[in-house]
Amino acid sequence: MKAVWKHMLSKRSLVALMAILLLATLTTLRAADPGLLTSIRDLTFDFYQRLAPRDYGDPPVRIVDIDEDTIAEHGQWPWPRLRLAELTRALNELGAATIAYDVIFSEPDRSSPPNIAKTIELKDTLHEQFIRGALSSLPDNDEAFAEAIAEAPVILGFAAVLKEGPRLPQRKSAFAFAGTDPTDFLRPHTALLPSMEMLENRATGTGSVSLSETDTRGVVRRIPLILSDGEKLYPSLAAEALRVAQGASGIIVRSTGASGQLDTGDAAVTAIKIGAYEVPTNSNGEVWVRYDHDRQERYISARHILDPSLQEQVRPWIEGQIVFVGTSAVGLLDTRTTPLGQVVPGVSIHAQVLEQILQEVFISRPDWADGAETLVTLLIGSLVIIAFPALGSLTTALLGAAISALLVGGSLYLFFHQGLLIDPVYPSIAAFLVFAAATAVLYFVTEREKRFVRQAFGQYLSPQLVDQLEASPDQLVLGGELRDMTILFMDVRGFTPISEQLTPQELVSFLNTLLSPLSDVIQASDGTIDKYIGDSIMAFWNAPLLQIDHPRLACQASLAMLEKVDQLNAEDGFGFRARGMKVQNVQIGIGLNTGEACVGNMGSNRRFNYSVIGDAVNIASRIESSCKAAGAELLVSAATHEAAPEFAYLEAREIPLKGKTRPVRLFALVGDDTMAATPEFQALASEHQAMITAMRAGRSSAAMSHLTACQSLAPLKLTAFYGQFAEEISGLPEASAAQ
Repeated sequence: MKAVWKHMLSKRSLVALMAILLLATLTTLRAADPGLLTSIRDLTFDFYQRLAPRDYGDPPVRIVDIDEDTIAEHGQWPWPRLRLAELTRALNELGAATIAYDVIFSEPDRSSPPNIAKTIELKDTLHEQFIRGALSSLPDNDEAFAEAIAEAPVILGFAAVLKEGPRLPQRKSAFAFAGTDPTDFLRPHTALLPSMEMLENRATGTGSVSLSETDTRGVVRRIPLILSDGEKLYPSLAAEALRVAQGASGIIVRSTGASGQLDTGDAAVTAIKIGAYEVPTNSNGEVWVRYDHDRQERYISARHILDPSLQEQVRPWIEGQIVFVGTSAVGLLDTRTTPLGQVVPGVSIHAQVLEQILQEVFISRPDWADGAETLVTLLIGSLVIIAFPALGSLTTALLGAAISALLVGGSLYLFFHQGLLIDPVYPSIAAFLVFAAATAVLYFVTEREKRFVRQAFGQYLSPQLVDQLEASPDQLVLGGELRDMTILFMDVRGFTPISEQLTPQELVSFLNTLLSPLSDVIQASDGTIDKYIGDSIMAFWNAPLLQIDHPRLACQASLAMLEKVDQLNAEDGFGFRARGMKVQNVQIGIGLNTGEACVGNMGSNRRFNYSVIGDAVNIASRIESSCKAAGAELLVSAATHEAAPEFAYLEAREIPLKGKTRPVRLFALVGDDTMAATPEFQALASEHQAMITAMRAGRSSAAMSHLTACQSLAPLKLTAFYGQFAEEISGLPEASAAQ
């Protein structure tokens, strides 16, 4: 009996020891808080914001948007400063409380007459001097803009950059400190790009347009309300707009060490007071942005402001409002991603920061959050370790799930009612990992015991009894591995018309006649057939055996599949012509994509398949679905094209794929490396690339000319392919106007 108890204690001790070591590692990892954990935590808080976006409430903040319509009417950006002067005066006359430009005017206006005069070079010196003199006598655009700025409450932007400039921005706002001076601990930005000095001299305020440097995955979650150059502080664009709108002379920064502020031992900013508003911040002086959906109500097109006939109509939208001037035009690339999953103009983020300050709706991550989350991780993990041997795995799992649910519920409550950002995910994951590790170690020890049972009792008991003692139901362990793979999808074009003309038996015969030789082609190229889906085939390369040249093998197989279908059609292998069917030939579409995917045994413990899953698989499927729209039999992704560049490709341009936010660049695979080396194909490829270049530049006439050359050089099988290009080129604005 003693031996039994000793054995049980040894078993439990080993499980507990491994769980304790893992918990110590996980707790240390949380205390260190590497970037990966920050990213996961940020995604959790993004989800919270999506659950409860900020109510708009129509605060007195507007965006004057230099949108596509404005650019179409008033010309491309950057505008002459005379037009900006006109816009500034119009906004001032309409009663804007503040005009904040989310633009940096760091260089002189090149279209200003005096600046144009400097570029005049003529062979006739007399004429050159006359023209230069005439231009130099005209008003300077920058001076006109500066005069307009002087007449209005204008705030100009500046930005943190990588290279130091000749000067720093002018600071229009005074700063006061309650607690530790922030310049002693904030990271200094010694490279700041301001607007021109003559413009800043006339401005009422200046503010930073820079976003947080700590945000991950390109999502803007925080905005610094203050910046330091190591000696003095500067406000953000939103903070300066709020100061000017209130007529306040300065900004108060509260930090650790101030009266009533919790001192955590590390100097940190805790809040920033701007006039009547106090804003909670993180230690770096950043405010968490509580986002509302990007909505049209906060925008007014600059075109309406510049149109005298519409100004009185828009006066109620401008009068008494804090106005941000920015752009949503796609070509100017001033777009950002929000936690709500929207891509918005950068100026919208500055406006939303000011909206939430005016509404006094904040979210914040308290100083004690990191310590509390580390402590909760340790406590919950310890509870799992204690409960596991006492309650068993199932009860412990249920207990852990209940605690995790309480953590999530508490975190959501604090977010909804207090605006606090507390992470429930890491403590829950840590508890699960501790539980999983304890279970795994127990399983390993138990398996070792089972082997001992077989060795000890095999010669005494029947195999059936030994099996019962061994009690080994978990013989199939499901799992997979990530690999770089090439995935193929094939589908029959026009399958419905074919199936409608065949009996069920004939349809099965047709599919067997088609899929059998195509499967042979795939397997002959060392491909693995994943599954048959009706009239479709899914296959992949580089698993289970490693294949360094898997993109090349997939391309060869795809071309051979097309040749096999052509052969069957030529021989009437399906008997369609012999039966007088309307459909005479079978056509297929093939999509190829190369990328990382998970491959392995997938399914249940009783039934599983060796298969591949992942985004690369989804893309391959959608590429195949795009064959018809592109007029191509065989399309490959840019990744496959780059991995097997020796084949004959023709770019099929960027095609939107279902479920993808960005178009995917595709190529039509039209031949092998022998064809790619021929002068005929090289001539076709050259004309084709010239056509693509012309289309991207919007030169429809040139594109149509190159298309005609391509059609004369291309083989007959590319007729539909170039037919799709003809339709697209004819829809370009230049082509439509010419017609």
